[in-house]
Amino acid sequence: MTTLTFYGAAQRVTGSCYLITTARHRLLLECGMLQGESRNNHKEKQKTQERPFPFEVADIDAVVLSHAHLDHSGMLPLLGREGYSGPIYMTRQTLALLPTMHRDAAFLQMKDTEWENKRRARAGKKLIEPLYDMDDVERELALCQGLPYAEVREILPGIRLCFREAGHILGSAVVELWIEDQGDIRKLVFSGDLGNSHAPLMRDPAVITEADVLLLESTYGNRNHQPLDVTMEEFKAALDAAAESGGNVLIPSFAVGRTQDLIYYLGQLYQSGQLQQKNIFIDSPMATSISEIYEQNTHLFNKDDPEFREIMTHDWEQWLPILRFTRSVEESMALNRISGGAIIIAGSGMCHGGRIRHHLKYNLWRKNTHLIIVGFQARGTLGRILVDGARKVKILGSEIAVKAQIHTLGGFSAHAGQSQLLEWAGHMRKVMPRLYLVHGESENMLALQRCFVEKYNWDASIPSLGEVIHL
Repeated sequence: MTTLTFYGAAQRVTGSCYLITTARHRLLLECGMLQGESRNNHKEKQKTQERPFPFEVADIDAVVLSHAHLDHSGMLPLLGREGYSGPIYMTRQTLALLPTMHRDAAFLQMKDTEWENKRRARAGKKLIEPLYDMDDVERELALCQGLPYAEVREILPGIRLCFREAGHILGSAVVELWIEDQGDIRKLVFSGDLGNSHAPLMRDPAVITEADVLLLESTYGNRNHQPLDVTMEEFKAALDAAAESGGNVLIPSFAVGRTQDLIYYLGQLYQSGQLQQKNIFIDSPMATSISEIYEQNTHLFNKDDPEFREIMTHDWEQWLPILRFTRSVEESMALNRISGGAIIIAGSGMCHGGRIRHHLKYNLWRKNTHLIIVGFQARGTLGRILVDGARKVKILGSEIAVKAQIHTLGGFSAHAGQSQLLEWAGHMRKVMPRLYLVHGESENMLALQRCFVEKYNWDASIPSLGEVIHL
């Protein structure tokens, strides 16, 4: 009998991980990293080192990955470190993104551990090791195989796989799995992260009409995004306010997807003469490399808009001439000497690591600084703490007063909103697959659960961590 076990992203947003067990095979769907409360908790990290996975790594026959974001892929190097040597399937574009993302993740793991061990050594505490290193990443990358969209492939005897466009980031996919077990075939569909149909670069998620079991993300299950034109007005107003006050604009941004969308939006304002700032910096080596990969894959972009087709005949720097990519540490540090008039976009998107923390340290205490939050902030992250109104925060060992003006914009999300989730899943309402809500905080899941009952009379389950269901 085939089972599915929820080992991650159950009543939480991050840490995606599901184990499918048949009479003959064990297939791991996603292998994501926890972000937020547990991401920065070194006690949790120690537990992970003691027992990295709640299943036997040696029993896994194959891995399927929906997209490159670390909360879906970030534990793959550790899986290889623990002895996994089978194939890891993903789209070709995810395969292009993964080396940059996982090498960067390993570097940050090593730097975080170095700083933590200095603190521990002074306190006489036991030292820790990084979850993985560069060798682990290279071992993992050697196992990765990129598949085209819309091609059905048998990846294990009795298990077929197909990736469909999810519209979230480059290479993101809805996962279709046909699983044969003792003569029965069951179709499992995992939404991955579904894209916001109003986002500018990616195509809309592919429509799927049949499934026996559906795992649906619910990051924004409790609300819809405001219209894009309203968000653009708010964005411009925040930029204008910063220009008038003479301060800097800080934008924490995910290196993959969000940063590229922001380049597009800022280019729109620049091309129409509405942008007052004269300097825009992408302060992220990873975002710089990822943006280059995006430029190489414009054939997968949304081409419905004639204006957009014209835009994508140029590269980023032609579209936005005042854009500068900083690569070195020295270039990044030099930005901290700019007291006003700059837009600085840096990772990480939830402020829990990366170069944005340095810029926050040097700018949050200034009244004329404007911090623009453009994406979801998970509980426990610095970004969430700032959005919730903290007046003081601790950054890189220093207590910083929060005097900056903080703007939260909802319409730039790369995730589908509540009505978009309902509409996408509603294409399957004739067959009504068993529906499980994942990737969301509890209140968001409960809100979406009620909507499915009210709109379709469709019961959605909210699985708990470690729960096992039969397919």
